[in-house]
Amino acid sequence: MVVKPDFERDNRCGIPEVIYGKSKSIQDLLNSTTRFLNHNGRAIITRIDKSKALQIGKHFENIGLSVQFNDRAQVLVLKRKNFKLKKRGLVGILAAGTSDVAVAEEARVLVEEFGCNAISEYDVGVAGIHRLFKALKRMRKANVLIAIAGMEGALPSVVSGLVKVPVIGVPTSVGYGLGEGGVAALCAMLNSCSPVAVVNIDNGYGAAAIAYKIAAKHR
Repeated sequence: MVVKPDFERDNRCGIPEVIYGKSKSIQDLLNSTTRFLNHNGRAIITRIDKSKALQIGKHFENIGLSVQFNDRAQVLVLKRKNFKLKKRGLVGILAAGTSDVAVAEEARVLVEEFGCNAISEYDVGVAGIHRLFKALKRMRKANVLIAIAGMEGALPSVVSGLVKVPVIGVPTSVGYGLGEGGVAALCAMLNSCSPVAVVNIDNGYGAAAIAYKIAAKHR
């Protein structure tokens, strides 16, 4: 299989290409990762399980590279020691429940790797809405907020009605009955009476990319 990395995506689109790890073989991932490391000194792999991450990480650790794996986010980041990233802008990340943390962590890791600072608060959903107000105070300097929720997906709408900055809603595949799979949360966010931008179900990557493009305009 011939791998064709998109090295110019960062210049063209404002965010680097990220390697989607699910369903790819170890050899395909090694080939892609090696080419990115040789070109710009860093490779980011999303949706990679622990077994594959450990195999790939061990390979590159043995040749002196930095390896960072976030098991909950399923994101693996590999860097040459001289890789540097200048950060600008601040993204706030809110997760309604602990069941939503995996998606929130995917968004957080990617926001930081794209080049923004991030601040996060988890388990601040509307079932205990008093928890949200303190979390929002911590995020008063954020340039954009990502609000992640399953079940009825109410959190982004509530947050959007309380803040001046853009809010990106991420529905998650968490819930009972009709809500299972994230469809109920997705529909609720799409029908919010307070303006919310909405990405696909469990799409922490998409939320991170949009949030970065908004926040990176700020110093």
